[in-house]
Amino acid sequence: MTYLKHKPNMTPFIAELVGTAVMILLGGGVVANVVLNKTKGNDSGWIVISTAWALAVFVGVNIAAPYSGAHLNCAVTIANLALGKMDLATSLSYISAQFLGAMIGATVVWLVYKNHFDATEDPGAKRAVFCTEPAIRDLPINLISEVVGTFVLIFTILHFTDAKLPDEGIVGLGSIGAIPVAFLVWAIGLSLGGTTGYAINPARDLGPRIMHSILPIKNKAGFDAGYAWVPVLGPIIGALLAVGLNLLIH
Repeated sequence: MTYLKHKPNMTPFIAELVGTAVMILLGGGVVANVVLNKTKGNDSGWIVISTAWALAVFVGVNIAAPYSGAHLNCAVTIANLALGKMDLATSLSYISAQFLGAMIGATVVWLVYKNHFDATEDPGAKRAVFCTEPAIRDLPINLISEVVGTFVLIFTILHFTDAKLPDEGIVGLGSIGAIPVAFLVWAIGLSLGGTTGYAINPARDLGPRIMHSILPIKNKAGFDAGYAWVPVLGPIIGALLAVGLNLLIH
């Protein structure tokens, strides 16, 4: 018996969407498990959160790597655009997929933990499942924290061996193997994440933040537009600085 061979339906757009959605599902899921009431993992702490976020990146990268290079992060895509590795249309396609994926992933987290959202009174804890906020609100320092964290992410990725898709030259997370990327994100979270929660990815923060404002969550906090720009602008600046230094020294 013979089987027809089909071309894969997983396009780069779908790969970025699905990979980002799963990453946010697992990353937001661990925050829900730790901060919401009556969960099995309630109050298990920062080590659990930072470790699971690293593993969430590992899983998302493995899904998307063969098809898109597994950016899963607007900062990575912007770095590729600045390096001339992608055109503007492709970059916008990746970024759109990342935002949509992040919004989908965050929505599924809410569905899974809905009873625990209902059992939690603290509005800040509920919002923390979706997006970041500073431990000490000082916008210039908060911005620097996001810039530095993203700079470390992008600059390190650019120095991984063969960090690109074969024959295309697109620098991504998956092409150098998911494990090194997971360790990199884990290190950033443990060392630099205590100030702002290390968004280091505009889509990771803004997409779920939008969903938090839309979903019917009881007694929820506001959108916090006064801070929401920090985890968007900071990663963009950090990515561009990493690209600039990389070009300067090579």
